[in-house]
Amino acid sequence: MPHLFRVLVPVSDIDAAAAFYGQVLGAAGKRVSPGRHYFDCGGTILACVDPRADGDDYSAQPIPEPVYLSVADIEATLNVCRQAGASFSSDETTDIGPLATIADRPWGERSFYVHDPFGNPLCFVQQGTEFTG
Repeated sequence: MPHLFRVLVPVSDIDAAAAFYGQVLGAAGKRVSPGRHYFDCGGTILACVDPRADGDDYSAQPIPEPVYLSVADIEATLNVCRQAGASFSSDETTDIGPLATIADRPWGERSFYVHDPFGNPLCFVQQGTEFTG
């Protein structure tokens, strides 16, 4: 069985991405090239990638589906997301419901959704409630 080791998150400002994700994830991460900043998320790397900063001739586009992250304290994580500048509003909704609202999902997860400052959707799930099939 293959092992998932890296997930790319496209960003348009690598320094802002390093600051945002560093605050949300509680770790500084590591700059590995002018346009890549890596965060170790339990053995899988969350890689913020700014193509222009790496000299590529295209701009970053947000991913369409969320990256899911399991956290020990979902309430504290929601507060950190607010402080870090995650994008959400009380009237903005997804297919799953309003953004930035902690909810108990029908499949058993306790989670909330936000967008990073670059438009990438993120979902934070309370540890111990992750649905894995």
